[in-house]
Amino acid sequence: MIITTLKILNFKNHQERNFAFSAQINCFVGDNGVGKTNILDALHYLSMAKSFLGNTDLNNIKTDENFFTIEGTIDDGEKENIIKVQQPKDAKKIIKKNDKSYDRIADHIGFLPSVTISPYDSNLISDSGESRRRFLDAMISQTDSEYLFNLIQYQKTVQQRNALLKSFAKNRYFDADNLEIYNQPLIKFGTKIFIKRQQFTDSILPLIQSYYETISKGKEKVTVNYQSDLQEGFDYSQADQKFKNLLLKNLEKDRAITYTTKGIHKDDLLFEMNGNSLKKIGSQGQQKSFLIALKLSQMNRIKELTGKTPILLLDDIFDKLDDSRVSQLIELVNQEHFGQIFITDTNKERTENVVKRINEESKIFEL
Repeated sequence: MIITTLKILNFKNHQERNFAFSAQINCFVGDNGVGKTNILDALHYLSMAKSFLGNTDLNNIKTDENFFTIEGTIDDGEKENIIKVQQPKDAKKIIKKNDKSYDRIADHIGFLPSVTISPYDSNLISDSGESRRRFLDAMISQTDSEYLFNLIQYQKTVQQRNALLKSFAKNRYFDADNLEIYNQPLIKFGTKIFIKRQQFTDSILPLIQSYYETISKGKEKVTVNYQSDLQEGFDYSQADQKFKNLLLKNLEKDRAITYTTKGIHKDDLLFEMNGNSLKKIGSQGQQKSFLIALKLSQMNRIKELTGKTPILLLDDIFDKLDDSRVSQLIELVNQEHFGQIFITDTNKERTENVVKRINEESKIFEL
């Protein structure tokens, strides 16, 4: 998958931008504040229909404008496709492929897979489990449309169940049969999500360990453990019953707190180094090396499962790593043939040197 052109209109600090890209390496250089990261974010919209920075769509409309438009030409190896994302200030976001609107935005996910490595990745280590769940869900969703459907249905059901629990508390009334209506889809979709998360984590762990060993030169051992309320004594043949028992056991707590306290919406990923929490004992360099290994593993797995090579977005990565780790990253990029790469940097000379070492066709855009 290659992005050949990009057109941006009224997106963040960019009034209008047009780019014709190299099929291999594209670099955006310039001072801080000129909007380099925003261009990567526009590319992320073409892939995932949302910002990788966590901004709401409306907040990405340029000040004093009424909409933004992002349009990209995507070469899938057989033909060129036009992907257009439009966000009006007073209407819903629209995504079109070759001038035909998607019925559901979720139907677009997976067409143009992407992986982003940025300074914001540190939130995966420092933040709560919600950040890591979102990351895990985004990884799997790019390779499995059924997973994304199950996830959306599960999240809707949790919201509906929570709303009913709040209604019971407000009206001092309880109806177990009414609540059971939401328990069934919660169990149905939740167990499927749990199984896919466990399988995906198991499959990606050896890749993470291999990449980390290369980047860190084998100095430490890292691991990723998937944690879920459903894991204890889990049996695939009794998954539904396990979830049902979990809900029943915590029913009184749910009634008291007025939300669903147990389920796969509380899952987490534990990042460890030498048997200890990476957050607690890992240095900045070790944590950054781990995050790069995690993202490169994601890229490898997406490519293996879909047959598509994801685009790689590297945001300000060379400012945040020492020379040794940069060298290891470049070596990995060379070895793995990661496909089309987009890089931001403040230092043009450094960028040129990095590109020379990768030894691929490139374009450098000065902003």
